[in-house]
Amino acid sequence: MNLLRIVTNDLLHLFYPNLCCACGDSLPTGVKLICISCMVHMPQTNFHLDPANSMTKKFWGRIPILQAASYYYFQKNGRVQHLLHELKYKGRTEVGEFIGQLYGDTLKESDSILNKADIIVPIPLHYKKLRKRGYNQSDFFAKGLSQSMEIPWSDTLVQRQIHTNTQTGKNRIERWDNVNEIFDLKNPQELEGKHILLVDDVVTTGATIEACANAILSKIECAISVVTIATAI
Repeated sequence: MNLLRIVTNDLLHLFYPNLCCACGDSLPTGVKLICISCMVHMPQTNFHLDPANSMTKKFWGRIPILQAASYYYFQKNGRVQHLLHELKYKGRTEVGEFIGQLYGDTLKESDSILNKADIIVPIPLHYKKLRKRGYNQSDFFAKGLSQSMEIPWSDTLVQRQIHTNTQTGKNRIERWDNVNEIFDLKNPQELEGKHILLVDDVVTTGATIEACANAILSKIECAISVVTIATAI
């Protein structure tokens, strides 16, 4: 039966190849989503080990956060970009959850303050973009983090009330103008006094995260940390 299962899987992979979401190479039997080579070579930041890392410093003087961290460095046309493309545009939501579980395991084993959060909140999409895409990629990253870190998550407490254009191709000022005052809280009492882990897929200038954090901090007293899948170099 095991031999039959292996042969059946190999035939299925011949017509419906099981490919690595980061490099596109065929995955061996038993390996899911990301090949061993990509798992080893995708550039990890290890920002969770340094409270004053470069991503945290990105927000200094902009929003009062405890710490910020990303799992990977983002490089144009690199493996991480391909991975995020599969998650964001190809419907591979399992990629977000898988990466969240991996990073969540790493954070849980550390002494980072990121592991002390009370609730995980993904940056929301506007309902028009959510309806068009069918899902929010950050929700699945948050779900994976929640499973590994054993911290609850919610996609309903922060809302995106204004639809904006894509951030791609905009400079820092244009990105801020594009997202300023677009977020709002629902049932803010549920976040009052909490340590919120605000999560997104990728951070470049940080304008979207800054706008969301400011919306939260303007309504309640709380602490905020930030985690993303990747950060631009």
